[in-house]
Amino acid sequence: MAKVTVLYFASLRDAAGVESETVQADGDLRALYDALRERHGFMLPVERLRVAVDGAFARWSDEAREGSEVAFIPPVSGG
Repeated sequence: MAKVTVLYFASLRDAAGVESETVQADGDLRALYDALRERHGFMLPVERLRVAVDGAFARWSDEAREGSEVAFIPPVSGG
């Protein structure tokens, strides 16, 4: 298990009710998102998001690393 800080943006922040939280992650980043999606009721599937670790885009299959900052980034619309 790895203790990570998760950052939420846009609709994910609204659903979670917080900008960030520290959680225990077990497995890859997809498993982390799936667990948080169940906890917070996120509507967006993983295929619609980007994930970043410590400020750099990452792969969903990357393992969560102790002390990392993980950001789930939903699509952004402009106008």
